[in-house]
Amino acid sequence: MNRNVKNALTIVALGATVALTGCATTAQFDELKAEVNAIKSDISSAKADAAAARAAADNANRVAAEARDIANQANARSIEAETRIDRAFKKSMYK
Repeated sequence: MNRNVKNALTIVALGATVALTGCATTAQFDELKAEVNAIKSDISSAKADAAAARAAADNANRVAAEARDIANQANARSIEAETRIDRAFKKSMYK
């Protein structure tokens, strides 16, 4: 029985040691909470930056599409002008 009491006291002592060292203090909890809040703030900032980058990319795509349309219109006009010049040249050659 003496051995059982000794084992029980050893188990209780180990359990108390584990319980006391395994528990976080209030200061540690507050520190962890502050760190989590800082990370949440960083995430919100990153989301805002990503949204701004997406808006800038969308605007750049819109401007590029407008530039492409203007270039296509200019190309069509130049082809039209070239055709008229060719016809005028051919007319002048037949006279």
